[in-house]
Order: sequence, then structure tokens, then C-alpha cells
Amino acid sequence: MAVPKKKVSKARRDKRRSNVWKLELPGMAKCPKCGEYNLAHRVCKKCGTYDGKVVVEKKEA
Repeated sequence: MAVPKKKVSKARRDKRRSNVWKLELPGMAKCPKCGEYNLAHRVCKKCGTYDGKVVVEKKEA
């Protein structure tokens, strides 16, 4: 049977596994009303619209 001759160090083991855990950029979309970038399929934080309809009323500062 194939058995490792030497112990694999923690650094070498972790280097091998490092690229598995990379995070990807979430899908960002531009709001058609205000142009602000936000996560796709979610209410815009700036103007409160989703799918062209006002979902959350925003108070003007």
C-alpha cells in the first residue's frame, strides 16, 4: 500500500487546501431608479425599490 514516508507539515497541508476556501464576489446589480449598486434580487437600500415598485418608504434627510 502507498504510505507517506514523511509527515506532511501543517504549512504544506494548508497551502494545498488554501484555494478551496476562496470567497467569490456576490452578484451585484445596479438599481434602475437611483443607480446604486446592491445585491441582486434584493430591495435597494438607498431608494427602497424592488422590480420597479416602491417596497420600503425612505424618509428624506
